Amino acid sequence: MPQRAYRYYDVVMVAFVVVLVCYNLIGPAKVAQLDFPLVGTLTFGAGVLFFPISYVFGDVLTEVYGYARSRRVIWTGFAALAFASAMAWIIVALPPAPFWENQRAYEIAFGSAWRISLAGLIAFACGEFVNAMVLAKMKVWTEGRWLWMRTIGSTITGEGVDSLLFYPLAFYGSGIIPDDKLPLVMLAQFLAKTGVEVVLTPVTYRVVAFLKRAENEDYYDRHTDFNPFRLQ
Repeated sequence: MPQRAYRYYDVVMVAFVVVLVCYNLIGPAKVAQLDFPLVGTLTFGAGVLFFPISYVFGDVLTEVYGYARSRRVIWTGFAALAFASAMAWIIVALPPAPFWENQRAYEIAFGSAWRISLAGLIAFACGEFVNAMVLAKMKVWTEGRWLWMRTIGSTITGEGVDSLLFYPLAFYGSGIIPDDKLPLVMLAQFLAKTGVEVVLTPVTYRVVAFLKRAENEDYYDRHTDFNPFRLQ
C-alpha cells in the first residue's frame, strides 16, 4: 500500500532538524547569566533556551503523524547532527593559513571534543525516542485527551533521559565540570528545558490543531512496532 502524502510533514521535519543543528553548533559555546527577582542569579548554557523547541516539534510529529513517522524524523536529525559534528571536527583540525588569526576563536565556537559530541548524539537519540514513545502510548491510554499532560509528561521523561545520559558521558572524570557538581548541573538544565516546554504548551496546542485540520490526520499508535531501529 502506498504511503499517504502530507502537506506539512516535510516542513515540520526540516524545522526539527534545523533546530537541532543550530542548537548543537551555536548553543554550546556560550554561557549566559541573568538576574531574576526573588530567584537571584542564574547561570546557564545559552542554547538551553532553544533545545526544548526540538521536543515541541517531536511532540507535534508524534501527536499528528504517529510514532513511526516521528521515528524517521529522529533518525534524520541524528544523521544531520553526526554530519555537522564530523564536519566541524574536520574543519577545526585543518591547519590554518599563516595569515588567518581566528583559529582559537573558531576552536572555542565549533571545536567540541569528540567525547562531548558522541555523548550528545547518544543522549539525543535516546531522549527523543523515549519522548515519542511515551507520548504515543499516553495518547492511546488517554484516548486523545489532555494533550498538555501528554506533552509535558513525555518531555519530563525524554529530557530526563537526555540529561542523565549526556552529562555523565560528556563530563564525568574530565575535569571540565567537577564530578560532585554534575548532579546540580543536570538538575538545573533539566528544570530549565522542561520549563521552556511548559511555557511553549499553548504554541504546541495551536500547531497541533492546525496540522490535524490541514492534514485530516490524528494518528493513534494502537498497533505500532515501537522498535526504534525500524525505518518502515
